[in-house]
Amino acid sequence: MTAPLQSATASAPATVANVACGFDVFGLAIREPADQVTVARADTPGVTITGIEGDGGRLPLEAEENVAGVAARAALRRIEKDHGVKLTLTKGVPLASGLGGSAASAVAAVVAVDRLFDLNLSHQEMLACALQGERVAAGYPHADNAAPSLFGGFVLISTGEHELVPRITSLPVPDGLACAIVRPHVEVNTAEARGRLPDSIPLKAAVAQWGHTAGLVAGLFTVDYELIRSSLVDLIAEPVRKDAVPAFDAIKRAALDAGAMGCSLSGSGPAIFALCESSDVAATVCARMSEALAAEFGPDYDAFVSRVSPAGARIIESVPR
Repeated sequence: MTAPLQSATASAPATVANVACGFDVFGLAIREPADQVTVARADTPGVTITGIEGDGGRLPLEAEENVAGVAARAALRRIEKDHGVKLTLTKGVPLASGLGGSAASAVAAVVAVDRLFDLNLSHQEMLACALQGERVAAGYPHADNAAPSLFGGFVLISTGEHELVPRITSLPVPDGLACAIVRPHVEVNTAEARGRLPDSIPLKAAVAQWGHTAGLVAGLFTVDYELIRSSLVDLIAEPVRKDAVPAFDAIKRAALDAGAMGCSLSGSGPAIFALCESSDVAATVCARMSEALAAEFGPDYDAFVSRVSPAGARIIESVPR
């Protein structure tokens, strides 16, 4: 029997959602940055948020309005007896960055509660809890950030007609696959970005997008880089969202000219990712993307290279009672 704990701390990684052609159905985890959540036993039932670092004082301390608080409370409901926790959140993923910050907070909270009370929840059960937090952030419980942050790797999200929680399929990741990422220091609100999307799309565009989505899956399974390259095309979200991101067209052009297989918005932006065959190629691509961004926008941006992370959220500290 596992010894009872007084507190547990979990870390959950940032993510790239949509991955160009897979709006709401593809996501991948990256190695950095990450959010951390610590939960400690409390005498009062429910969730009390005692502190948030790294948010500039912008996130709510009220548990029912905070994605980590809502997700933690959903996990606590899996216990028959009323329990309470004190929660602290350390933001490593920038707010409104397009790198899945709200999902990372929600996932880390659920994983920490699961460990603290030795719940042994399945990944599907933890995802269901995390998605309740995502609903607070985006108004819609999309899993393309939460699922890769929890499961790690490159995932496919699919939902059956009568399924309340999406089905998550881990896709193979070719050795060396890496992302170059640049993020101009502007913010894009996820709910507002979803509001830009059209209510309907032309059949021709839909058929092409379905082909790209299937092609990317096939390319990953067969390690066919040319198929991956030709599939990383977004005809649905990118055209109506890219104007909110400074220098997007110049950055994408620079990435493709430097050897990236594809380049698009990470989630709703403003982060822009370029998928590359190796970290070496990604480093060159990242430098060219940075130059293009700096030329039109200035020095206020982040840029980094990350391999696709095979690991999702994890416990980094447990303190016994």
